[in-house]
Amino acid sequence: MKQKRDLFLCITCLLLALLFSMSEERNAEEAMAARIAPEILRFHVLANSDSTEDQNLKLKVRTMLLNTIYEEMGENASLEETKKYVRSHKDRLEKKAETYMKTLGYDYPAHMELATTYFPTKTYGDMVFPCGNYEAVRVKIGEGKGRNWWCVLYPPLCFVDSSYAVVPDTSKEILRESLDPSDYLKLNKDNTKIHVKLKLAELLLDKEEPTDSQNQ
Repeated sequence: MKQKRDLFLCITCLLLALLFSMSEERNAEEAMAARIAPEILRFHVLANSDSTEDQNLKLKVRTMLLNTIYEEMGENASLEETKKYVRSHKDRLEKKAETYMKTLGYDYPAHMELATTYFPTKTYGDMVFPCGNYEAVRVKIGEGKGRNWWCVLYPPLCFVDSSYAVVPDTSKEILRESLDPSDYLKLNKDNTKIHVKLKLAELLLDKEEPTDSQNQ
């Protein structure tokens, strides 16, 4: 009986230590996110529902909007220019998304805004961004109650297939110049500690679909 009790106490202590360690790591990630967030703009698309049709529609609207934004802004737009573009073209982009959805047989409204949103730790190409609050271009399709999709709009890291994507050198250079050197190094996917925390965070926080573009 005593051996079972001791074993139980040992396991309990290990679990508590693990939970404490995970909490400390998450706090460290959120602190890092707070430091780098002012230099980053995310892109967040919320599907109408979790139905297969609505999830597929979400991806089509995502691709159409990203192509439009990048084509109209050009490759050298700054962070502030990107935000200004979204604010000034918000209504037109919403209408374009709604018209596009109607051609596909859906009569959903689209709402776009700049908002601060909490994101879990996520991989983009060969870089990992920590969990925390980031400003994002938020696109709500219909009820916006389905699984969502996100990427980094600035610097440009929105890949069609992030499983095989590599962050462009131009985007890396923007990050290198705007972030503290130690924070920039921590974004590297090869950093083992960050990579382990990514997997833990995905298990605890990730509510996206398991197979799709930025989902890994």
